[in-house]
Amino acid sequence: MSKKIIVAGATGNLGGKIVNALLKNGAEVVAITRLKTDKNKINALEKKGVTVFQIDTSSIPEIAKCCKGADCVVSALSGLRETIIDAQKILVDAAIRANVKRFIPSDYAIDFTNLMEGQNRNLDLRREFHKYIEDKPINVTTIFNGPFMDLLTTDMPLILFKHKRILCWGNPNQMMEFTTTKNIADFTAQAAMDEETPRNLYIAGDKLTCNDFVELLTKLTGKKFKLLKPGGISLLNFLIKVTRFFSPSKNDLYPAWQGMQYMRDMMEGRVVFQKYDNERYSNIKWTNVENFLINENIKLRIN
Repeated sequence: MSKKIIVAGATGNLGGKIVNALLKNGAEVVAITRLKTDKNKINALEKKGVTVFQIDTSSIPEIAKCCKGADCVVSALSGLRETIIDAQKILVDAAIRANVKRFIPSDYAIDFTNLMEGQNRNLDLRREFHKYIEDKPINVTTIFNGPFMDLLTTDMPLILFKHKRILCWGNPNQMMEFTTTKNIADFTAQAAMDEETPRNLYIAGDKLTCNDFVELLTKLTGKKFKLLKPGGISLLNFLIKVTRFFSPSKNDLYPAWQGMQYMRDMMEGRVVFQKYDNERYSNIKWTNVENFLINENIKLRIN
């Protein structure tokens, strides 16, 4: 029997990939979108066979109607407090009203459970939402996946292609985990269709240290890469404070200092997974960093 899965945030990058993975696995997919959502995006979903409800997403009764008969509600919402806290509170409360048994929140991040409060704004919001859902009468499953591997060639300043350097704060042998958004979507879709999942699931497409990146980039490009070590974690913490003071950008999702907070958390060693659930769904083909970079034609970036 087909599973009915509700997706909030289906028009976004990760949300769209989750929708595709659900459809591939035979799910009945229902997307909840805002009244102001672009019609072209809605049409694109409907062409795939997705049922789309364009509603007032601040209304618990309206969302609950859309969730009726669903097996799981998946949130792929992205934003700050009004989204991660306010919108997700409404979403989970509506799911409960509709007697949906399972909920997957929009976490998809490093394991923030061992981080100190006040050190990473975006992850603090997710931790605050977790406090809200702890005692709710619905089974919640968080998916921790480390940083998005896709960011290695876009917004994450770890690989400095032009300078042939790997940026390293602190210990160059500190392990870091990465997962492609495609793999995250594939895993999330199967977790959503799974009748029983634990509170937390941990996945990683690959795990490397800064020294590993030096060796890998040297191998793949034929050019000698080296470490760039401006200083330790304490210096990075100081730079985060300075950057945040002079350029607060409070309403931006990823201001410069937010990216620096993620780098600090990755390289400080507090977020390394103690176990992995990659084998839970055996049909997923995991992409490692080497294959990802090859597919991205990284040689073009160093010329």
